[in-house]
Amino acid sequence: MMKNANRLAAFLPWYGIWGAVLVAAVLCFRALAWPLGDTETAVAIPAPAQDEAPSAARTETALFAGGCFWGVQGVFQHVKGVTNAVSGYAGGAAQTANYDSVSDGNTGHAEAVQVTFDPEQISYGQLLQIYFSVAHNPTELNRQGPDSGTQYRSAIFPLTASQQQVAKAYIAQLNDSKRFAKPLVTSIEENGHFYPAESYHQNYLTNHPEQPYIVVNDLPKIKQLQQLFPTQYRTDAVLVADH
Repeated sequence: MMKNANRLAAFLPWYGIWGAVLVAAVLCFRALAWPLGDTETAVAIPAPAQDEAPSAARTETALFAGGCFWGVQGVFQHVKGVTNAVSGYAGGAAQTANYDSVSDGNTGHAEAVQVTFDPEQISYGQLLQIYFSVAHNPTELNRQGPDSGTQYRSAIFPLTASQQQVAKAYIAQLNDSKRFAKPLVTSIEENGHFYPAESYHQNYLTNHPEQPYIVVNDLPKIKQLQQLFPTQYRTDAVLVADH
């Protein structure tokens, strides 16, 4: 994902017209390079054999990391039963929970998405199935598509003991199933404190459907969600309000 262009623009007063040429050249290169990489292809996988027990609760929260949060958020915003999906950071400290710091890859944070859902409409296990199948490639270590670094790791942050149990069992099930070409590298992490990302990151897929990165890396995920999970797919995304 792109760094803040202001860092490049800051050099303009020093280099004048050549600085402008340099910045333009770098931005042009990035516009072409960012979308590049192996476009992730969804994998059809079995539903989890173990899921949470039915509950009378109408609201539950899950926390997933799987590469750039633009695409992960976009996928879950198109899932029936999801009432909110917020991009943000998890795994690090509050003082480094911002895009510039996290982008350096040294904060312990992962770009993450907090998913609020109605367990009467969709279960935690079903969300995990979509997460592993469509939202990202769980066999890529510290990278997704063109993005690399620990901030793009595949990680689940269970918020309850039952979520942790279901997630561990499902990872073992998927590894045993051999549906993926390589073993899953998804980590299960305890530091599940979530920090919402800056407002311009929210609803990014919906707001920027023609951005090259989104076109190449994320819009195919929405199509794959519709194809593999037609009963869970919703046409209109549930968007973060007041961002």
